[in-house]
Amino acid sequence: MNELHVDWIACDGRGLCAELLPELVSADPWGYPLIADAAVPAHLEEHARRAARLCPRLAISFNAVSPPGPAVRPHRTQWTPAGTPAPRG
Repeated sequence: MNELHVDWIACDGRGLCAELLPELVSADPWGYPLIADAAVPAHLEEHARRAARLCPRLAISFNAVSPPGPAVRPHRTQWTPAGTPAPRG
């Protein structure tokens, strides 16, 4: 999965990303990007890369995100740092 990310410190609200990628990015009244869903569908990946590459302030980035792994639960005989046994379950 890939996502768009906005560096709010670098962004100065020029709105070019909204012009290049209107399917995913809209602009607020001041030109700053509004991204409803950061996940980029496969058919828009090349357009998202282009929008990130052409941003004048390089404030948009296109990042690969790995899905979250399974939650790790301590073994029931493992002790926690506080010295109490881990919860059973």
